[in-house]
Amino acid sequence: MHDSRLVFLKLGGSLITDKTKSMTPHLEVIRRLADEIASAGHQNPNLRLLIGHGSGSFGHAVANQYQTQSGGTDPTYWQGFAEVWSAARALNQMVINALTQTGVAVMAFPPSAGVITHHHSIKSWDIGPIQRALSHGLTPIVQGDVTFDEKLGGTILSTEAVFQYLARLLKPQEILIAGLEEGVYWDYPIHPDLDYPDPDKQKQVDIIPCITPNNFNKIRPGLASSQAVDVTGGMLAKVELMINLIKENPDLKVHIFSGVQPKNLQKALNGESLGTLIANSDNAVQGTQSPGGSL
Repeated sequence: MHDSRLVFLKLGGSLITDKTKSMTPHLEVIRRLADEIASAGHQNPNLRLLIGHGSGSFGHAVANQYQTQSGGTDPTYWQGFAEVWSAARALNQMVINALTQTGVAVMAFPPSAGVITHHHSIKSWDIGPIQRALSHGLTPIVQGDVTFDEKLGGTILSTEAVFQYLARLLKPQEILIAGLEEGVYWDYPIHPDLDYPDPDKQKQVDIIPCITPNNFNKIRPGLASSQAVDVTGGMLAKVELMINLIKENPDLKVHIFSGVQPKNLQKALNGESLGTLIANSDNAVQGTQSPGGSL
């Protein structure tokens, strides 16, 4: 019998919602992704999944209105806090429903129900129930969510921050981040210092094939900012969190890729490398090049 493979999978808010329109889910995309997750599970009986998802146009727009991320103590702040929770909860149920309809046995573990943070960082969370769910073949679902914060009153915890905390304890082999874009870009949508001979291939040229702790400082200035409201910091913050995890766990590999193309998610769950790889230098693709030269 083969050893089980634990994978953390994030379904990005930009993938499962229209981040430019408040409270607008991409229901057909959510259903398709659920089908691909179920198919990968049938093909890989030893695959264990922990699924997280962003809030997209559900949580971010409301959180930006009330500045929930920054904390607060007055009644208006707590009204906004509850509204962000409600929005994130609504999207979470849509994801749960889609997965359940495909036969995936899921259970939700929202951070708002168990996490206490201190200045944005998780201070306490009893993950015993998550561990038991995994041991019994269930698929835990977490999400970007509001949390009560000892210093700030309240704040927002990104899915990547949730993954960072859980990865230290659960030790996944891979983290897959499925979003709207095909990977991490040098400078989206165009790098001012580069000459593109074929504009139609610009996105392919712009994608960073591999990011490591060794080359991250050179890559950092060119990372693209999010094109829509993202109160958790956008792509740069996501990559930084993953780099920190790689430093702590050199065997971990992270893939940031597009879930737009049908079957991409299923391929990634089956072990195919897509998009941008974030890995320790010892495990990274050799000879990774930037458009302007070697790193």
